[in-house]
Amino acid sequence: MILEIIAVLLMKLIKEKPIFIASKSYCPYCTKAKNTIKLITSEAYILELDEIDNGAEIQDALYEITSQRTVPNVFIGGEHIGGNSDVQALQSQDKLEEKIKAAL
Repeated sequence: MILEIIAVLLMKLIKEKPIFIASKSYCPYCTKAKNTIKLITSEAYILELDEIDNGAEIQDALYEITSQRTVPNVFIGGEHIGGNSDVQALQSQDKLEEKIKAAL
């Protein structure tokens, strides 16, 4: 029951925020993805799952939504992008900035 409520709230945030990142403050892959996105915009909405009380439940709900267990878990314009390697792939293909600007 709690997981469904969290999933509904997460979907609302993902739709409302142009860039949504579920992260952990100590994760080097999260840091790399956040830094890459910050080169383009400071508008990212970031949840540091290790710094909030229900972070584990949020991560479980994200898994239910995306089938991705790991962080970072990145959404741009409501679309699930994936993790750091997906962000870096978009960046190397010169598609990340275009995607972010379209979402803002």
